[in-house]
Amino acid sequence: MRRLAGILLIASISLPVLADTPDTSLRPVARTERAKPAGPTVLVDTDAGISEVVRMRPPVRPLSEQEQEMIDLSERVAFVSPTQSMRPWARPLRVEQKAMAQRRLRRQGAVCGDIELQGDDVGRVPGRIKGCGVKDAVRLRSVSGVKLSQAALINCRTASALKNWVDKGVQPAFADKGPVVELRVAAHYACRPRNNQRGAKISEHGRGNAIDISGFVMQSGEVVTVIEDWTGKGPLNTSHRAACGTFKTVLGPRSDRFHQDHFHLDMANHRGGAYCR
Repeated sequence: MRRLAGILLIASISLPVLADTPDTSLRPVARTERAKPAGPTVLVDTDAGISEVVRMRPPVRPLSEQEQEMIDLSERVAFVSPTQSMRPWARPLRVEQKAMAQRRLRRQGAVCGDIELQGDDVGRVPGRIKGCGVKDAVRLRSVSGVKLSQAALINCRTASALKNWVDKGVQPAFADKGPVVELRVAAHYACRPRNNQRGAKISEHGRGNAIDISGFVMQSGEVVTVIEDWTGKGPLNTSHRAACGTFKTVLGPRSDRFHQDHFHLDMANHRGGAYCR
């Protein structure tokens, strides 16, 4: 029994030693050659010959059209670069406050619902004779920043037409001399017959529908008047023609002896359209 037990003991010890070894080891084997990284390759001509080199990073993307435009712009403008925003900087608070204060002051003097028409609301103006009077009158002092030599008592329809004429007719006509800073007002509201002729119809001046302009003052101080500077051409002629359509009646030195020294502008309707002479 003792002999059998000894044999069994020797066999149990020898079996692990005699067992076959596994084909692969569970322990990682040290790599003898670096694994080839993924990525595009290029061929490089060296002294040792042509070899393949692996790029670890993809090639740089070409610039987009927008990026190229920003680079070109930065070369032309010193303070702009592709890393800077094209959005302008916010204005200082004091600048905004000053602008808003000026706007409030202008709005307080606005008439006819237009900030470019500065003056005072007057309301109803009764006429001393039949046919005269203004329902909703304003006393206009300036138009689009252009001062009137005297405050004009007219209605809003006439005031709006005057503004359009100044913006689109007068200032462009006097572009070489101007800008125009003042209009010489010869007449506005007056309850009287046309041309002050007894028996004539009530003038459009008596309805707040008309204003007479006799001259224009430039920012330089130069004064251009109808009586002295009318030649039938030049800025006076251009501004006279520009009033036709904006106003329904436009009369000047060529119309009759009563308008040798001023432009008469009114809003009277005519069947055949605007009447301009």
